Parts: sequence; C-alpha cells; structure tokens
Amino acid sequence: MPKPTLHAKAPDFTAAVIGGSYQDGDSVTLSKLKGQSVVLYFYPKDDTPGCTKQACALRDGWQSIAKKALVFGVSTDSIKSHAKFIQKHELPFPLITDVDQKIVNAYGVWVEKSMYGKTYKGTERSTFVIDKDGKIAAIFEKVKPDEHLAAVLAVL
Repeated sequence: MPKPTLHAKAPDFTAAVIGGSYQDGDSVTLSKLKGQSVVLYFYPKDDTPGCTKQACALRDGWQSIAKKALVFGVSTDSIKSHAKFIQKHELPFPLITDVDQKIVNAYGVWVEKSMYGKTYKGTERSTFVIDKDGKIAAIFEKVKPDEHLAAVLAVL
C-alpha cells in the first residue's frame, strides 16, 4: 500500500501494546487517541544497533517530547521481544506489535529491502506525526536514528 499523505486521515488500527502505562495483554486503538498528538515511529527490529540508538534518543529526550505528544514505537516483533527491549533500555514509552504486518502495510512502510545482495521484506524506518484531529501532520521517511528526536521535536 502507498504511504498516507500529509493532511490525510491517519489509518486507524487496534493492536497489542506494552510499555508506558500499558500492561501485557493491553491493546491500543489509534482513533481513541483523538484529541492528542501522536508520534508513530516505525522501526525494523528490537535491540539492533540503529533501532536501539533511535529508541534511546527518544528515551533521553522524553521530558521534552512527553509534554507534546504520545509516542508509540511500532515493529513486527512480538510483545515478548518488546518487553525485553523496554526493560533492557528503560524505555518510558509503549511499543506496538504488528506481527501480521497490518499496520506497516497500512502506512506503506513494509517494503522490499536488500542486504548483501539478498532481497527481503522489512520495515522502513519512518515516522508519522498525527495531529489532535487524527490527520498526518508530518512524515519522516528513511529516518536517521541520530536525527530522529530533533526532527520530531521541530514539528511538535
């Protein structure tokens, strides 16, 4: 599927979530968060170097970002993997599991990638900032982990 465009209604979803104020077995529905700004950041895999750097930057800038928006990390990893990642790096925000790739497909970030000459499908590192009305306010594609926090804070 193509990526949603700026000012379009953000694709709704309900998915399993853990971390922040969410416990194991909880789910989150995007449309129920209306009235609050939401940062949905998509990342390839828990506990890999780039993904860890990106998550820890959000953790370290948490005081600044938490006042302005809810933050949810989204990957195709399991809740069990997310729980370990959150605990290991003391992440203050929740992570959404998308093992069936419904959310990554709805946001157009499940893409063909290549490494060492092999192609495979995976999550493109991308972030969507959703405004209080549920519309896409900003899109960051192929995000560099070192620049992610500053880019998000600049639009909130």
